[in-house]
Amino acid sequence: MPASWRCTFAACAYVRADPIPTRGARTGGPADAPLRAALAEVCRACDLDPAGAQLIRHVNNAVFRLDRDPVVVRLVTLPSYVPRSELAVRAATWFAEHDVPAIRLLPGVVQPLRVGDQVATLWQEVLEVGPTPGGGELAGILRTLHALPAPDGVFPGWEPLVDLDNRLADTPALSQADRSFLQCRCDELAAAASKLVFALPRAVLHGDAHLGNVISGPDGPVLCDFDSCCVGPPEWDLTPMAVSAVRFGRPAVHQRDLAARYGLDVTAWEGFDVLRGIRDLKIVAGAFPGRDRGPAVAAEFERRMASLRSGRTGDRWSLLR
Repeated sequence: MPASWRCTFAACAYVRADPIPTRGARTGGPADAPLRAALAEVCRACDLDPAGAQLIRHVNNAVFRLDRDPVVVRLVTLPSYVPRSELAVRAATWFAEHDVPAIRLLPGVVQPLRVGDQVATLWQEVLEVGPTPGGGELAGILRTLHALPAPDGVFPGWEPLVDLDNRLADTPALSQADRSFLQCRCDELAAAASKLVFALPRAVLHGDAHLGNVISGPDGPVLCDFDSCCVGPPEWDLTPMAVSAVRFGRPAVHQRDLAARYGLDVTAWEGFDVLRGIRDLKIVAGAFPGRDRGPAVAAEFERRMASLRSGRTGDRWSLLR
């Protein structure tokens, strides 16, 4: 691999019109051939080696850790997620300029990378060698991020339900009953959110701040996954941990440590129920049915939908990776 890390192709503006089929990815079998083929196409453009790459996450993007190069590749698998990859690049650039503890883009590559039908972002791998981060460590990073002055033209405003609207449009496998219910719930929560009076001043947000998006690197914990960055109410960045404690059974101490170090317990704030409802919808979207996603994902989607329909905010859900 050349030391310059430079791609060897001319960037093309074509963006894939159809989702990459993903049968088997994190559903009990090996990653399917289309994902591996897409990864190989991206790697060839940058003189990287895809052999032995490990699929480490596949919910909204397909995330591969290369075996022979210290690089992580995030493949965009839905058309509506292309703008989010562009946002992630802008966010990562701004974070690097302001020394925010976060993963860094692979240098020497014009990103997002567009080659053939593929859109991807490439990142420098961070080895997980430090102690497992908890709520206190996440709170420290968020305090640093939220204290920075919000720039003009880098981040969108906080609109947490826009991506869900896009996912609804991108998911033909949804039944009409499920689609109608989810759209109605979106509209209700959007109306409620527009009336909230937030206690904290607007700030740059990570947008999906939970421990799954914190890596314990050799120089301390760093943030990853910038697809949801925006400028908005910091209360939103404090919500995922509180919801994860209930929905996924995360240790309650993480939420307590987050609240203590940050200086605000979002669960005690009067608008928390609205933010929790929005977060629940976003978690449900992660289990949307799709071509070849497999029976385990389908069953989890039904479980989550049953909770929403019945208003059971304390039901436990299963993680998907």
